[in-house]
Amino acid sequence: MYKSLIRPERESDQAAIHAVHASAFPTPVEARLVDALRGASRLTVSLVAEVDGLVVGHVALSPVTIAGAADGLGLAPVAVLPVHQRCGIGGLLVKESLAAAAQLGAGLVVVLGAREYYGRFGFQPAADWGLMDEYGGGSAFQVIELRAGAIPRGAGLVRYAPEFAIVA
Repeated sequence: MYKSLIRPERESDQAAIHAVHASAFPTPVEARLVDALRGASRLTVSLVAEVDGLVVGHVALSPVTIAGAADGLGLAPVAVLPVHQRCGIGGLLVKESLAAAAQLGAGLVVVLGAREYYGRFGFQPAADWGLMDEYGGGSAFQVIELRAGAIPRGAGLVRYAPEFAIVA
């Protein structure tokens, strides 16, 4: 495992963040998503992982609405440069982003991803709470409660920021 510094994004990091997402995913869609969220002032949490002064990872959290209320955040995307993957950097980014979300007072965080991976951070299937995502993620759509009682039971559809239409 690398010695990695996790810190908030700086304006000077934008090109490096774009490059991280563009190299970590098969298409540049996620890189464009982060740029669009930033442009719309919807990057509630934007953290980078730095190794030896180089930005090697990034995680974004942006607002979601549930039954018209905005008390949660969506974790997406998270990426690490391929040469630095499988070293624990992505996990550090997820943990730190959840801590930052809790510190900001967010009640919950949702994610659409591998259950085995996100389950280790405390995410549970959102369907167990009566929640579903607008992209048909099924069991990959998960939620973690950061504040007791924050997950609205049976509230139905969770909507991501409009910029996520880029990905759909």
